Amino acid sequence: MARKFLYVIATLVVLVIAALLVYRVWGMQLIRMVMVPREPFTQLQPLPADAYIDAKMWIARPDIEKDNVALWTPAGVPANKTPGKAAIFFIHPTSYITTFGDSHWNARLDDKDADATARRFVMGQASAFNAAGTVWAPRYRQANYGAFLTEKPAGDQALDAAYRDVAQAFAAFLKANPTGPLILAGHSQGSRHLLQLLREQVAGKPVADRVVAAYVVGWPVSVEADLPALGLPACAGQNQAHCIVSWQSYAEPADPSAVVESFERKTGYTGQPRKGTHMLCTNPITGAFNGKAAASANKGTLDAREQGQPPRLVTGVVPARCDTSGVLMIGEPVDMGPYTLPGNNYHVYDYSLFWGNVREDAQKRLAAFTKK
Repeated sequence: MARKFLYVIATLVVLVIAALLVYRVWGMQLIRMVMVPREPFTQLQPLPADAYIDAKMWIARPDIEKDNVALWTPAGVPANKTPGKAAIFFIHPTSYITTFGDSHWNARLDDKDADATARRFVMGQASAFNAAGTVWAPRYRQANYGAFLTEKPAGDQALDAAYRDVAQAFAAFLKANPTGPLILAGHSQGSRHLLQLLREQVAGKPVADRVVAAYVVGWPVSVEADLPALGLPACAGQNQAHCIVSWQSYAEPADPSAVVESFERKTGYTGQPRKGTHMLCTNPITGAFNGKAAASANKGTLDAREQGQPPRLVTGVVPARCDTSGVLMIGEPVDMGPYTLPGNNYHVYDYSLFWGNVREDAQKRLAAFTKK
C-alpha cells in the first residue's frame, strides 16, 4: 500500500514538473490561445450623445448615494464628512477577462461579472481619493484582457473603441464640473486611456490648468517620449501639484522584462521611440520621482485575503524603491492574495500596497494646488 502511495506521489511530481516545463516553453502561446477572442472585431456602435447623463452609466458619482463603492473606507479610517473640493475622474482597470467561446473584444455594458469586478476595483482603488473630493468612475465598454496579448489589429481596435466611451464620459464629467480642481486617475487599461485623454483632451487646453495631479498607475510612461506631449511634468515631490504620478510594483527578485520589452517596442506620445528612454517611477510612499522609502513609512496596505470580510488597513509592511529599470521594487514577496503575476509582478495590487499613502498624497497635492 505504501509503495502504491509513493508511486502516486512520484507520478504527480512528474506531472507537475511536466506542466511547468510546458508552461515555460509554450506558456504565452497557451495563454493567448485561451484568452484572445477568436471572433472578428466588429466596430461598436457609438453610445447616445447623452449617455453619461444617466447615473446608470457610472459606478460612482456624487449623486449615487446607495452602494457608492467609491465612498468606502477601511475600518479605522473615518470617512471625511467634509471632503476636499476636487472632482476626481477615475478610470477602472480591466475587469473583462474571458476564455474561449465567451470572449468578445469589448465588454457589454450589461455584463454582470465584469461590472461586479469593476466595482471591486473602484472600491479598493478610487476610494483612496475620496478624502480629496467627489469620485466619478464611469462604466465603459472596456477592451478584453486578451487585447493586450495579441499583435492583431483587433487588439488596438478594441482599445480605441473603449477609449471613445471614456472620452465621452470625460466630456460629461467636465460639463458637470465646469470649475474647480480636478484629479485624474486610473489603473492598468484605465491608465492607458488616461494617457490618451491627457494627450488629446487636456494638454494645451484651458482644463490643464485645473489638474491637481494625474495618477497614471500600472502603465508605463516614458519620461522623454511621453511626458513632453502630456502637458504635465513628473511629480518631483509630494507637495507639488500639476504633475504626473506613475509606478508599477514588483517584488524581488523581479522580472519586469515583459513590460520593458512591450514598452520599448512602441512609439511615445511625442512620436519618438520609447526604446532607450527612462520609464517614469514615482515612489508612492514619498511622492517623489525615484528614490526609496522604508516599510515603516508606509501609511497603509489593504489586506483583502480574508474571504467574506472587507479589506483592512495594515501599516508598515511594504517598502518602496524605484529600480534603474523604471519599475517599483517592494522588497521580498508579500502575501496579498492569489493574483500575483509571473516575474513577481504585483500589478493587481499597485494601489492596495500603498492605499494609505495615495490617500495622503492626493490631499497634499490638493493643498499645494489651492495655495497657488
